[in-house]
Amino acid sequence: MTAPVAHEQRVAADLARKAALVAPAIVLVAGLLRGIDGAVSAAVALVLVAANFLVSAALIARAAPLGPTVIAGATMGGFVVRIAALIGAIVALRTQSWIDLPVLLVVLASTHVVLLFWEMRAVSLTAAYPGLRPDRGLRSTNEES
Repeated sequence: MTAPVAHEQRVAADLARKAALVAPAIVLVAGLLRGIDGAVSAAVALVLVAANFLVSAALIARAAPLGPTVIAGATMGGFVVRIAALIGAIVALRTQSWIDLPVLLVVLASTHVVLLFWEMRAVSLTAAYPGLRPDRGLRSTNEES
């Protein structure tokens, strides 16, 4: 018997991979427009975005074996805690001299939205292929050829 596939973790890993793909361009543009502080702020925002997606998937994966009620609680509770953590990170970082707050906020918000829309193209919501479509995203290490 094979272990169940954690589709949410595969989707989050694919989101993090896509964030890493666009990171050099985002950091470069932020650096050109706002200097070194803008580049650092964009990089920090991208790390926060990837971490947010990965933590979300980890919470759902841990809750999945426990039933739908626990999944719903973990999803909603996790959302509130993750948003509070992001706000806490922004509040803590805003006083740092090397943080360009407008860049941090714009990259943080826009990257969340853009990555989610980008990921919609790779996610399959069918019973045959839940999670990532077989022709898109990360390849599973358990797939046989």
